[in-house]
Amino acid sequence: MASQVATVPSSLQTTTATSSSTSLSPSSLSPTLASPAKLSPDELELLAKLEEQNRLLETDSKSLRSVNGSRRNSGSSLVSSSSASSNLSHLEEDSWILWGRIVNEWEEVRKKKEKQLKDLVRKGIPHHFRAIVWQLLCNAQNMPIKDQYSELLKMTSPCEKLIRRDIARTYPEHDFFKEDSLGQEVLFNVMKAYSLVDREVGYCQGSAFIVGLLLMQMPEEEAFCVFVKLMQDYRLRELFKPSMAELGLCMYQFECMIQELLPELHIHFQAQSFHTSMYASSWFLTIFLTSFPLPVATRIFDIFMLEGLEIVFRVGLAILQMNQAELIQLDMEGMLQHFQRVIPHQLESGPDKVILAAYNVKYNAKKMKKLEKEYTTIKTKEMEEQVEIKRLRTENRLLKQRIDTLEKESASLADRLIQGQVTRAQEAEETYLVKRELATVRQQSEETAAQLELAQSTIRELHQRPLLKGNPHYTEDSVLQLERELVQVRLKEAESQCALKEMQDKILDIEKRNTSLPDDTNVVRLQEELIAVKLREAEAVTGLKQLRQQVRDLDDHWQRHLARTTGRWKDSPRKNSVSELQDELMSVRLREAEAQAELRETRQRMMELETQNQIHSNQLRRAEQEGRVFQERVTLLTAQNKGLHVQLQEIKRKQAEIECKNKEEVMAVRLREADNIAAMAELQQQISELEIQKEEGKVQGQLNNTDSSQYIRDLKDQIAELKHEADPDPLLKSSEGGQHVQSAQF
Repeated sequence: MASQVATVPSSLQTTTATSSSTSLSPSSLSPTLASPAKLSPDELELLAKLEEQNRLLETDSKSLRSVNGSRRNSGSSLVSSSSASSNLSHLEEDSWILWGRIVNEWEEVRKKKEKQLKDLVRKGIPHHFRAIVWQLLCNAQNMPIKDQYSELLKMTSPCEKLIRRDIARTYPEHDFFKEDSLGQEVLFNVMKAYSLVDREVGYCQGSAFIVGLLLMQMPEEEAFCVFVKLMQDYRLRELFKPSMAELGLCMYQFECMIQELLPELHIHFQAQSFHTSMYASSWFLTIFLTSFPLPVATRIFDIFMLEGLEIVFRVGLAILQMNQAELIQLDMEGMLQHFQRVIPHQLESGPDKVILAAYNVKYNAKKMKKLEKEYTTIKTKEMEEQVEIKRLRTENRLLKQRIDTLEKESASLADRLIQGQVTRAQEAEETYLVKRELATVRQQSEETAAQLELAQSTIRELHQRPLLKGNPHYTEDSVLQLERELVQVRLKEAESQCALKEMQDKILDIEKRNTSLPDDTNVVRLQEELIAVKLREAEAVTGLKQLRQQVRDLDDHWQRHLARTTGRWKDSPRKNSVSELQDELMSVRLREAEAQAELRETRQRMMELETQNQIHSNQLRRAEQEGRVFQERVTLLTAQNKGLHVQLQEIKRKQAEIECKNKEEVMAVRLREADNIAAMAELQQQISELEIQKEEGKVQGQLNNTDSSQYIRDLKDQIAELKHEADPDPLLKSSEGGQHVQSAQF
């Protein structure tokens, strides 16, 4: 956009320039100014400045179009200079001349004639001088940020979507801001540029109405500079901050003024729960631009540019005074409708009445400062209370977490204790069953050993018993039966030995498992830890209850404090001193509560550290005990390994000796069998020879009757002896057969 003239309102060119000329002639101002000789030097200087501005505007077509468009679309009564001069009355001509002199001698007027300037501004700034006067009032001329405006428009703002959304809702019925118009575009540019300059505020709803009013009076670059000054110097930036702390202060001050000046209306508002922010927040955020007709709001904005937010308080109280009787008779919905419809309709006749009533309102700047300090104190205490409550809630949450942790630890310890007791009971039962089985096996082993001893004694008796000559077959059967019984007994003995070994292995396994279980001392320590955890849990629960009670007490004190502070402004000094003492008592109680909370927190941390120390000590002690147990186990297993190795060597040696003995016995038995076979063959040969001799003796008749019987008996005895010598000893065979069975079993 084109640069704007700082010293003279750019809008004047639309009222002084004609369609056929580009310079301002003295005759176009008024009939009384027909010749330059009749004009004063100040008027001539003003006219020279106006002609200079016209020449600058002619060189910048963009600025000319934007200014002409804004004036054409604003619906204001802007006409050409020729038509304006023909219709102006003498009073208007005097006003123009007066404001022209004020603008020309601004610094001197602002310093020496401030009261006259206030009176003129309260009566209203002429429309054509409004742009330059507003810039002069807020000192927005020649701002360095004006040169950055074009660069800011090239940048991207994070608030562009929000600005686009609200542009259509800003003055929707005004021609200058119709959809897709020049007004919407320049409004977007100004709001975007400011959102980039002040990123903390960015964009806030309501600020677009102020910028829109500025754009109705001046081009966008000048409007941007004026808006920046308003935000910085007129408390608007604090109003539009995300926290809106300044708006809360304004609401508090306004409500206190209503309570002082309009007590009945304040009581009615309180009874209907009709808060000040429900109707007055838009007054302060938009300077009545969204609540009053535009001409009325513009007149109020003139005064706002000179006096600041004071006029908003005055006009707001004047509106309430004028409508007090109607508002007292309405409920909440009715009051909202009254503020939205009835009051704007009342002001359509003009702003003079409400402005006159506004300056009849009692406004005390010192009282407002005092209310500001009170509000700051209240907010500080509220913040302290919020911090205290937040801290207490944090402590409460930490205590709950600690309680949950303690409950989990307690449950874990109880589960471990119960599991250990159950495991010990199961192991004890298994040990009892194994002992019973071991006793049974030992008894069976003893019985088997007794039977074996009995069988061995029977065998020894049979070996020692003389053989019966008459029944050799019966003796051999008995020996075989005994051998079978001996084999069965030895098999049973071997089974008993295997069962005994299995029982011994089970006993060793159970003993190992018993060593891994906690002993009585460990159980006692676990019980002590469980009791300590439950005690700490009880202390934590008690502390939590105390903190909750303290929070409730603080809330009660705070409510009483709020009840006292709401009516303090109209109490007597004595009551105020009592209230101050109560406030000090409240502060002391807060500090005491904070100290107690810190003490409890320190105790809680100390208990946690003691608990952790005890847990670590128990874990260390258990680890040492387990280490000692493992070392003992390693030693025992090493010794057992060595013993088993020695036993294995001994068993191998015995096995080798037994194998050698078995081989020697087998060789001896084979040798005896061979000798017996040879002896039997020799004896059979002799028997054959004797039988042959017998037959020969019978045939030859060499035997007589007396000697033949004797001779036959001798021969039979010899045959029996030879047979006896030929047959092997059956007892020897049975003993050799038993040795073979034993070697096979081994």
